[in-house]
Amino acid sequence: MSMYSTLEEAIDAAREEFLANHPEMEEEDASVSQFGLQKYVMQDGDIMWQAEFFDDEGEPGEFHPVRSGEAAQAVWDGDFDEVELRQEWLPENTLHEWDEGEFQLEPPIDTEEGAAAAAEWEDDNSDSDRWA
Repeated sequence: MSMYSTLEEAIDAAREEFLANHPEMEEEDASVSQFGLQKYVMQDGDIMWQAEFFDDEGEPGEFHPVRSGEAAQAVWDGDFDEVELRQEWLPENTLHEWDEGEFQLEPPIDTEEGAAAAAEWEDDNSDSDRWA
């Protein structure tokens, strides 16, 4: 799954992937039960997103489940507030890129590189980041 610079792009890609995995469904008729999301902070400070939809609420996913039932279906249908999704995101769930393609919940600070990365990421998840 690819990462996207906007939440909207990530959700659109998740819709496309869900439909590709369920070729018997049409987009208008699709019924989802769970919506998962993941936020990443890249080494250069860019924010990236990934999202996924499931038709079974108990299905384990790679990302944090943030909506289920009717709320997940509302995201599928485009009836959601992107600002609200950003505000509800828990900062402790954000993954930080430590090395190219390797992510951790927090950058290690026991090395010179880790300390430098931590300094770059220290304002991550501020209120202004949530609105972006």
